Amino acid sequence: MSINSVNPYTGRVLRRFRAEGAAKIERRLVAAARAARAWAATSFAERAAVLSRAAALLRERQDELARLMALEMGKPLADGRAEALKCAACCDYYAAHAEGFLADELVQTDAGRSFLSYQPLGVVLAVMPWNFPLWQVVRFAAPALMAGNVGLLKHAANVPQCALALEKIFRDAGLPKAAFQALLIGSDAVAAVVADDRVAAVTLTGSEGAGAAVAAVAGQHLKKTVLELGGSDPFIVLADADLEAAARVAAQSRMLNAGQSCIAAKRFIVEKSVQKEFIRRLKSHLQALRYGDPLAPTGTDYGPLARPDLADDLAQQVADSVAQGAKIELAGGQPRPGSARFDPMILSNVRPGQRAYVEEFFGPVALVLTARNAADAVRLANDSRFGLGAAVWTADAARGEAMARQIESGAVFVNGLVKSMNELPFGGVKKSGYGRELSYLGIREFVNCKAVWVG
Repeated sequence: MSINSVNPYTGRVLRRFRAEGAAKIERRLVAAARAARAWAATSFAERAAVLSRAAALLRERQDELARLMALEMGKPLADGRAEALKCAACCDYYAAHAEGFLADELVQTDAGRSFLSYQPLGVVLAVMPWNFPLWQVVRFAAPALMAGNVGLLKHAANVPQCALALEKIFRDAGLPKAAFQALLIGSDAVAAVVADDRVAAVTLTGSEGAGAAVAAVAGQHLKKTVLELGGSDPFIVLADADLEAAARVAAQSRMLNAGQSCIAAKRFIVEKSVQKEFIRRLKSHLQALRYGDPLAPTGTDYGPLARPDLADDLAQQVADSVAQGAKIELAGGQPRPGSARFDPMILSNVRPGQRAYVEEFFGPVALVLTARNAADAVRLANDSRFGLGAAVWTADAARGEAMARQIESGAVFVNGLVKSMNELPFGGVKKSGYGRELSYLGIREFVNCKAVWVG
């Protein structure tokens, strides 16, 4: 089996890699298990020195890394540099805070002394997607490594060079060779790695189907899992909202990474009295964005989707939804079948019974739903099998906070862009998965919380 790196803008194959076979995987597992024992015995100071050096290397190599992302999955250079810098900040964050997050916690009991101790689990397998090929990995790796775990990375098949670049950064930073390894394997080999007794836990970011498949194998073998899956994030706009600010951020959120983001705003739930004006403003912002070569130093606001088949699937979702009654407010989309280009679109009159109402649209299509009032907006927001992120826009911050408490999601941002950040836990509910990344909760996902009682 071949793992191919393909430029989605040109369609050109950049590199081909032979998928690793059973013998190579076995050698990697042996080495990872050995490295886990050694790395767990290191001090927080030793680990922090490695992570701090990794942060420095991410900053030093930001141009090289941005070019790789542009080539492999179509991310514009400016966005790629920003992603590399975000990864560096994450490494610095956990280097600075991990020891405090995992410090012993005294508990009052009938003992002379009792406390909670947090200790690493061992080898953590990460099954990661292509849309943020550095950030998705680092937000698992930084806390896992600082906790004393080691990592095996099964990255998406279309970003092998990004996987290898991250492996090199950690090694160059001083991490033992086998403490972070990129596995160049196909999806068909994942189940056997999950099942292996040397793998203690699994984290996955990806689709519902991939999450369910990995969780089933992990559950059969009693492995801890964290799943960050799809989202169809609601973006509520009430009648009293600053419509210009809301529309500007709405366009930014929907077009983040060419619309290929789990926490991009996807369902725009707008009070009826301001819906026409909101659509007009949103349309204006989207039409101002320029498509182009991700490698262009300037002038490209968004590039192609990561693969032509993703654009084909999105085009079919749109066509089916329009046939089911949705109305096209902005006609963009795919210029022809088989093209990875997909220009922004707006669909209104989105109602139950349409694919647009129930499915995640992983690309630059804004879906507009009509709300009678604030209570109806919350109802529509929660009428989804997903629950990752959400936004509420209103001039009344107290009302926005009250609505945030009613929305079924892992995060709600009031009058702001939904984003992942080191200080706040990231994850979802319902079909968007379970467990949390980032913050102090993220580093505690893959540790043994041990209770110690001393009489």
